[in-house]
Amino acid sequence: QVQLVESGGGLVQAGGSLRLSCAASGSILSINAMGWYRQAPGKQRALVATISSSGSTNYADSVEGRFTISRDNVKNTMYLQMNSLKAEDTAVYYCNARGSFLAVVPGVRYNEVWGQGTLVTVSS
Repeated sequence: QVQLVESGGGLVQAGGSLRLSCAASGSILSINAMGWYRQAPGKQRALVATISSSGSTNYADSVEGRFTISRDNVKNTMYLQMNSLKAEDTAVYYCNARGSFLAVVPGVRYNEVWGQGTLVTVSS
């Protein structure tokens, strides 16, 4: 079984910064793409940023230039540095990983896992 554990969320004033972390652990065969998604109250979950195993990145237009995604492949950890935060960045932020993971049932593999989410609240 594989777990993604997010940390670093909290309350911050508009214009401030936060750094989120996502640590993967468990029966990991390989991790390809990783990403951050967020879900604001009353809205659907949306892409924030993704990063490939080689370090290629992709950002939502709304965070381009303010957020930076990075990862440490040795530690199986991903980060999201969030600067110049706005009230509209308030959401639960979820970590996602795609790769090859072993299930509890012997011989079974799955290819995607989500974290439990961490709340980011930006006060205006």
